[in-house]
Amino acid sequence: MSDIALETIRHSAAHVMAAAVKQLYPDAKFDIGPATENGFYYDFDMEHRLLPEDLKAIEKAMKKIIGRKLPFERFELPRAEAVKLIEEMEQPYKLERLADIPDEAVISFYKTGDFVDLCRGPHVEHSGQIGAVKLQSIAGSYFRGDEKNPMLQRIYGTAFATEEDLKNYIQQNKMLQRVYGTAFATEEELQAYLKMLEEAAKRDHRKLGQELDLFSFSENVGPGLVLWHPKGAFIRNTFETFWKQEHYKNGYQLLYTPHIGQSILWETSGHLSFYKEGMYAPMQIDEKDYFVKPMNCPFHIEVYQSRLRSYRELPLRWAELGTVYRYEKSGSLHGLLRVRGFTQDDSHIICTPEQVEDEIAEVLRFSLYIWKSFGFTEIKPYLSTRPAKAVGEPERWEKALVSLENAVKKLGLSDICEVDEGGGAFYGPKIDLKVKDAIGREWQTATIQFDFNLPERFDMTYVGEDGKKHRPYMVHRALMGSLERFFGILIEQYAGAFPLWLAPEQARILPVSDKQLDAAKKVCSELRAKGFRVEVECQAGSLGAKIKDARKDRIPYMLVIGEKEAGNGTVTARNRREGELGEMSIEELAEKMQFEVENKIV
Repeated sequence: MSDIALETIRHSAAHVMAAAVKQLYPDAKFDIGPATENGFYYDFDMEHRLLPEDLKAIEKAMKKIIGRKLPFERFELPRAEAVKLIEEMEQPYKLERLADIPDEAVISFYKTGDFVDLCRGPHVEHSGQIGAVKLQSIAGSYFRGDEKNPMLQRIYGTAFATEEDLKNYIQQNKMLQRVYGTAFATEEELQAYLKMLEEAAKRDHRKLGQELDLFSFSENVGPGLVLWHPKGAFIRNTFETFWKQEHYKNGYQLLYTPHIGQSILWETSGHLSFYKEGMYAPMQIDEKDYFVKPMNCPFHIEVYQSRLRSYRELPLRWAELGTVYRYEKSGSLHGLLRVRGFTQDDSHIICTPEQVEDEIAEVLRFSLYIWKSFGFTEIKPYLSTRPAKAVGEPERWEKALVSLENAVKKLGLSDICEVDEGGGAFYGPKIDLKVKDAIGREWQTATIQFDFNLPERFDMTYVGEDGKKHRPYMVHRALMGSLERFFGILIEQYAGAFPLWLAPEQARILPVSDKQLDAAKKVCSELRAKGFRVEVECQAGSLGAKIKDARKDRIPYMLVIGEKEAGNGTVTARNRREGELGEMSIEELAEKMQFEVENKIV
């Protein structure tokens, strides 16, 4: 099979996929759907948020279209008629693409069944020539690649003339095959990657969040606004408590700030000039405009500015679990990972130039400690340098960059650190941390960001040892990023099976019959008195059914009480990690569980 033929098959498959999406989701708006080196994709804008399980339905609809052997019929129109047709089809993205076509060029469309698409071709003669198709993944993509434009939903797939072509192509050509940026030298590597995708689908936090009753969204509340259910709220409270305790231990002070602020605050910070598209509309209070906050930084600065500061007070390490609201395009929302209202674990360090290097090193160490406490061991730093357009004197940038580099060296991370030349924000260089999860995916997590902009805008000063006013350094720092996104990552990391210290239900007592119910309740009371979160399965049913339910709910410990255990005042324990533990006294069990909790064993 020639490369041209394969490209034509894949381009045609993209059209068939678009036709299938239109059948299933009539409100869908279409952008483009090209063939790629190893497959195809198509970008859509629609109300329905695609989930991995939706790909099966779309693929099924595609196969029906392929089976009907529908012809690809080309027709050409003058520009005015082309505009009219696209407007009738209510496809605004296609209108913008039509505007890209030069006046002298031919404007062509292809019709496949009821589906019509603006396209120059070529295509196969009929859909039956496409053969085998496989939809692989869903991603987000900004229209025209510009983050100021709507984020569309992209479906990736691949297509071949027959089911055997993919396998034969790899074997015959003995070359690297690439699937959306991941390279495979062998079919075994490809199969391992596909298995990872399958595992990722099982770990999808949106699916598990519903199954385990952790969180939800409501159309009545609004898209991107999370409702935390009791179990999810318990887990959140647990890692919030850990976060607060560790911050106090590490010399931080906690702040609480309002959810709204007057427009003058956001004008001074520059948000109304540079970030207004991401902010919600103002509300009028006492004839003044107020905005719900998209960030916490200006409020922390106002605390600093509440009185004159001395160099003796610095460094100040202020942290807040501050809830912010940002307008995200509906197409970009994705479970807990991209929302409109979220709580940042925000911190700002205000210090002298002489203190900044030690502060950065300490923040980096603290960030690594937090993530490792949750079982992440592969953590990689990325260092972003000064972009072409930046604020602040070059010498301050250089000092800040050296401080970041020295922090990376001090913690022994130089060998794995990558430098992103020119990737810093206009207001300062930064370190980003990315972690690998249990199945090898990399997540952007903590950020340590210098800021030369806000101290200037707010005219922040401190009185130095010389009695004169000086400009402090300001460092923004988020360890978890946002609690919502962090929770989503945790759900997928653990596949919903939270370690004992985080689990909302740490143990479930399973009486063999109603005769052991009183003994089960007694054990439950004893374990609760020791601080453990324990429930008794009171429903009628076989022991096997009760064990199956406990496994489905990812309960760390199952404690069986039969006639023998009831008589001995013991339980037969099963640990999710270690399997069967045998008969244990309540004291032995409590000691083992306590050790696991204190050491945060994953």
